Amino acid sequence: MKNRKKNPRGLKAFLINAELIITSLIVLIPVIWIVMSSFHKGTGLTGSSLIPSVLTVQNYVRLFRETDYLIWFKNSLSIAILNAFVSVVLILVTAWVVSRFHFKGRKSGLMTMLILSMFPSFLSMTAIYTLFITFGLNKTPLSLVLVYSAGAIPYNVWLVKGYLDGVPISLDEAAYIDGSSKINTFFKIIIPMSKPIIVYCAVAQFMAPWMDYILPNLLFTGTSTKTIAVGLYAMITGNENSYFTTFAAGAVLIAVPITILYLLFQKYLVEGISAGANKG
Repeated sequence: MKNRKKNPRGLKAFLINAELIITSLIVLIPVIWIVMSSFHKGTGLTGSSLIPSVLTVQNYVRLFRETDYLIWFKNSLSIAILNAFVSVVLILVTAWVVSRFHFKGRKSGLMTMLILSMFPSFLSMTAIYTLFITFGLNKTPLSLVLVYSAGAIPYNVWLVKGYLDGVPISLDEAAYIDGSSKINTFFKIIIPMSKPIIVYCAVAQFMAPWMDYILPNLLFTGTSTKTIAVGLYAMITGNENSYFTTFAAGAVLIAVPITILYLLFQKYLVEGISAGANKG
């Protein structure tokens, strides 16, 4: 009888561990492969392997000496920081308004944002490009920040609203009784209690410029205004056998700031996304 009871548990544990191992391999092998390719002695795609016979840092040296990688990195970093700040301000204020105040059109506005969040931003890229040319905003980092910030509002407002709905409104009422204004209550109570969801939104919006290729490629055409994604892709377009390992070195360096952010704010990220999802 004991063997009959243990066998299902053993099979279940085996299947769970097997699934975790397979998932880990699927995720880790491409990462390990691109990291090891960045240290490969050759330059082409055909010569790279998971475990190179000779390791070298020449690809990183070549990346900084023969390309404009530092300019691309600086462009992406400035856009990412500005986008994270602007997006968090817009998202937090909008979510606070729809969470704490009742006004005409509130429900229909929320439903409109929910529907808009289902459409990817690049669907409107032709209209965006025409508008930016009309106002002279194309080829400037501000254009990307405007697009990313506006595109982040629909989904993230719902997420942050769900989090703020879980913050007891009695805290606001107690502050009002003590003479605090609505704005003062927002800064003194709402913001300190919303750190996890604020950090999650900031990190998510910081990552958007690093990951996006379509919009920067559409709006930026000059070498001095390229982002990392556009610059790296241009390196290997038709030149896979000459720049692939250099491309791998650039791809590895992209992960550095994102990894640092995840390590620093891991606690807030997990808490923010789970709280916002549960309470939404």
